[in-house]
Amino acid sequence: MNAIQRGDLNSRAMVLAAGYGKRMRPLTETAPKPLLTLLRRPLIDRLLDRLGEAGVAEAVVNTHYRADQLEGHLAQRTEPTVRTRREPGAPLDTGGGVANALDLLGERPFFALNGDVFWLDSYTPALARLAAAWDPERMDALLLVTKTTDAIGYAGPGDFMVDIGGQARRRQELEVAPFAFTGIQILHPRLFRYAPEGAFSLNQLYDQAEASERLFALPHDGLWFHLSTPGDMELAEAHLLDMGFHHEPAPEAA
Repeated sequence: MNAIQRGDLNSRAMVLAAGYGKRMRPLTETAPKPLLTLLRRPLIDRLLDRLGEAGVAEAVVNTHYRADQLEGHLAQRTEPTVRTRREPGAPLDTGGGVANALDLLGERPFFALNGDVFWLDSYTPALARLAAAWDPERMDALLLVTKTTDAIGYAGPGDFMVDIGGQARRRQELEVAPFAFTGIQILHPRLFRYAPEGAFSLNQLYDQAEASERLFALPHDGLWFHLSTPGDMELAEAHLLDMGFHHEPAPEAA
């Protein structure tokens, strides 16, 4: 039984891939960040593979920066199938990007992932663990978080406090939090009931869910890699090679 069946989730997922990836320059001057390769395989293909393994049949991917390039690449995917939603004008940020695609996602809770996220599972795949932990009676959002001390390449102050029952609280200014958000989550469409128009961050909706005690987090039990700069990519590749991973075969020339 896959993660979708266990968690009674939507068989569609949202992948956020519209951003400029400015901190990743100069690598993103010629490619959108989700198409950057880790051990020769694009980041977005690695996460789409994981979604397919979890039982997701269709991924909705928002696009903006170098949209033609990204959409052309995604058109080659067959499992899961991919539908794109291009954002004209300017990117709609994380919250606006999901809200703009809700009509493609349906009425059931769904996985939502950043298009540049990379992680390694432990014994049970992270998406399956999230699906098993999801409780629609108590939750509007369930975030996969990781200990900041375990995150490869991460040096920030953290994002969330998580209590023994799994309820999450966003870090306040001047606080240091023990958990960082991985960019992997389950969201219920009702979270967007009072969402603003246009561009906005999912953080606004996390605040609403937190206020109603419906924001939860699950600590990741594998490895998560912080990929924000070219140096982070180099560190991640070196770490993976040290662990015994190998480069994917070089793509054939066109």
